[in-house]
Amino acid sequence: MFRSRSKDEKAPTDKVTADLSTKQPRDPEAPKGRPTPKRSEAQTQRRRAATVPTDRKEAAKRQREARRSDLARQREALASGDERYLPARDKGPVRRFVRDFVDSRFAIAEFFLPMAVVILVLSLFGNANRGLQNISLLLWLGVIILIVIDSIGIWIRLRKQLNERFPNESKRGAIAYGLMRTLQMRRLRLPKPQVKRGERP
Repeated sequence: MFRSRSKDEKAPTDKVTADLSTKQPRDPEAPKGRPTPKRSEAQTQRRRAATVPTDRKEAAKRQREARRSDLARQREALASGDERYLPARDKGPVRRFVRDFVDSRFAIAEFFLPMAVVILVLSLFGNANRGLQNISLLLWLGVIILIVIDSIGIWIRLRKQLNERFPNESKRGAIAYGLMRTLQMRRLRLPKPQVKRGERP
């Protein structure tokens, strides 16, 4: 009640003065503490802000479109052999060499499906004819033995070539990848063969 008012009166005045000093316009010559962005960067930022979807439906739609375009590029790459858009299991120089190694040779396993159809037809007629049934069983056994022998030969030669050409690269799963490719008919293989028969990679 008998307290001096000089201090209480000075405090609000000082506060107002400080507020006014902070709200004063910045000197245009003074540095602003950050570099001015280039025009191209500013345009990119504005474009990115404009293209960000604002709702879930729009975001899901764009994701579907992006996935569809990726799959289309992947299909084209499987047909043309373009390394940039191939699936992960087909990428790399090791896998490319394995494909070329397999595609440049005849493999008994690639004729497995047509021979299986012939043997199946013979076995169907074999129900009425015991001789045809025995022939179909022998053919089936012979085809399996030939495929196993040929696959062992491919496995040995392919492993040797991979060790010589790619001594410092990972070859995990490469031989199995090549043997699975031999089971497909040449015209149905994906990625499409890039070498001719007899043309060594």
